[in-house]
Amino acid sequence: MTALPQPQVDGEPHLLTVAEYAALGEIEPGYTELQEGHLLMSPSPRPAHNIASLQLAFQLATQIPEKYGVIQAIDIDLQLVPPDQPGFSRRPDLIVADRNGVDRAERNGTLIRAEDVLIVIEIVSPSSHRMDTVVKHGEYADSGIRYYWIVDLEPPVSLVACHLAGEFGYQDAPADAHTFTTKEPFPIELELDRLRG
Repeated sequence: MTALPQPQVDGEPHLLTVAEYAALGEIEPGYTELQEGHLLMSPSPRPAHNIASLQLAFQLATQIPEKYGVIQAIDIDLQLVPPDQPGFSRRPDLIVADRNGVDRAERNGTLIRAEDVLIVIEIVSPSSHRMDTVVKHGEYADSGIRYYWIVDLEPPVSLVACHLAGEFGYQDAPADAHTFTTKEPFPIELELDRLRG
């Protein structure tokens, strides 16, 4: 990720709230995220990354309860600070979110909130490894998202399932390769080898 020039107010850099960030829309090729009010840009994903995201979305969509939806590459408000403070917004590769929260965001023209996200999923790229496994790991835990799954496409394709463990943040399970099976938050079986197309 690369920091973008900040918007200026009276000639000074202005740190953005989540609402100000959302109002910007798409401002550069690739996509942006917001970290403590600072705009960050990431290059568009490689084809293998997008194929994996699509395959994972298909597998999830057929197994999750109806009250949830699977959404690719959508901004979420991490709700880590009050709305009038420099904010945090991430654009994970996939989320599993409560449909009521998604409908509310659509109706109000706001971002989906962390409190409406049950599972957040990042697919690691060579340039995003530390961001996905350290920075976002901490931010997603601090925002109260109950489950964080980190997918690594390097053979063998693997998934590390993290779940909130109280004040300790996420507890990471050992990486599963080839197939990922869980009963929490509901029964799911993912064929990880299919993510490589």
